[in-house]
Amino acid sequence: MAVRAKSALPRWGRLSLRAKLTVSIVLLLSLVCLVIGVVSEFALRAFLVNQTDGQLYAATARAADFATHGGPLGGRNPLDAPGQGAGTVNAHFSGGQLVDGGSLSQHGQRVMLTPDQLAALQSLPVDGRAYTRTVGDLGDYRVTAVAIPDGVVVTGVPLEPVQQTLLTVGLILFGVAAAGVTGAAFIGAFAVRRTLRPLDRVAATAARVSELPLDRGYVDLSVRVPDGDTDPRTEVGQVGSALNLMLGHISAALAARHESELRVRRFVADASHELRTPLAAIRGYAELASRGRMQVPPDIARSMTRIESEADRMTTLVEDLLLLARLDAGRPLDVAEVDLARLVADAVSDAHVAGPTHQWRLELPDAPLFVLGDVQRLYQVLANLLTNARVHTPPGTTVGTALARSADGSAVVTVTDNGPGIAPELLPAVFERFARGDSSRSRAAGSTGLGMAIAAAVLVAHHGTIEVDSRPGHTEFAVRLPVLVPLQRAQSPQAPVAQLEA
Repeated sequence: MAVRAKSALPRWGRLSLRAKLTVSIVLLLSLVCLVIGVVSEFALRAFLVNQTDGQLYAATARAADFATHGGPLGGRNPLDAPGQGAGTVNAHFSGGQLVDGGSLSQHGQRVMLTPDQLAALQSLPVDGRAYTRTVGDLGDYRVTAVAIPDGVVVTGVPLEPVQQTLLTVGLILFGVAAAGVTGAAFIGAFAVRRTLRPLDRVAATAARVSELPLDRGYVDLSVRVPDGDTDPRTEVGQVGSALNLMLGHISAALAARHESELRVRRFVADASHELRTPLAAIRGYAELASRGRMQVPPDIARSMTRIESEADRMTTLVEDLLLLARLDAGRPLDVAEVDLARLVADAVSDAHVAGPTHQWRLELPDAPLFVLGDVQRLYQVLANLLTNARVHTPPGTTVGTALARSADGSAVVTVTDNGPGIAPELLPAVFERFARGDSSRSRAAGSTGLGMAIAAAVLVAHHGTIEVDSRPGHTEFAVRLPVLVPLQRAQSPQAPVAQLEA
């Protein structure tokens, strides 16, 4: 069972540069807002607590004075001292026992302290310093304890106003920060998108170049990055300038390659054409000598036979090279209406005669399929495929040929065999010129290594395609050609009517 490997690339690495910059801006701004909010809260808390301590010390002084000297009516409850604010807690302890005390409600009424509240007040150190304590169900307080002649006075001021202020300010800061970060995200995304537009144009230029057919033929590599995106003072401009420089070098290299290809093609065409005359002479003299074979010694007769055989083989090679040169040069082909079913049947019949030791099978559709093409060249394609199957498979191999119409309306001819298959390292180069199944330069069957290259070139000239799929025990070549629709057939005479550009 195959296990799909997880991508080693982190999720962050799969984000676009635009997304990375926008996320970085948002995260940085969020961090700054968080730091500002935390520092502001701590600073505000320190300020408010210091202010509350000032109120605590003033209330403590009033409570201690009242508990020591008493009021106008003789009372000494520190809670009755004038100026004590709502929520203030006071307690007078003497000998560890509560003398008097309580808390003031929001309406100025005295409320007795519960045992839990008194326990929190009694545990304070008597040093006059302010402490934060939770006084029972009253909440958090800033409290202090001071000594008086007859005991200890404890005073507390509530921290609830401080906490409410901090909560309100925190919510305001959070809201402002959230709105700011959200706005910055949209504005940042717009700014990043606008800033990276030159990079998008550079990428678009590279994409247009990648779509050009650079593998063969003349390539007009005139695509360049706009001058406005090649400013060397900017990073994107440096990339655009470097890309233009690289495209210039590539264009020069492609032009030199094309010129070299043209020279080679002209040489092959000229050489092939010139070789036809001496080859014809050699074959003629060999045939003339063969007529008087009985009048020459046996070894001379055998040599003349070999000369005639090799002359035929070289003639085939020269004709193949000349055909490829013509197809490369874009020479027009004579086009007529071709009945593919009849053409396939004739090709299989001829292959059966040439290879009686193989098993030949043929499948044809019920309705005929017509295409526009050069009947001789299309026959050559089928003959090359069938010859390839016969030559490269052992006797007894089953070779099947089928003609059908695909779902997209094109005609598909498949040639399959159950032979040993094509070597994986050779498969990508099957349609290259002089591609061979082994490294040998000799061929008992007279193969030139040009059959598949000719088939591919002829099909390109007919606006068709050829594909191969091979594994041990199954090799399949699939040829696709555009079908001549009935309306076109009605308007097309049987004789050649046009020329198809190669």
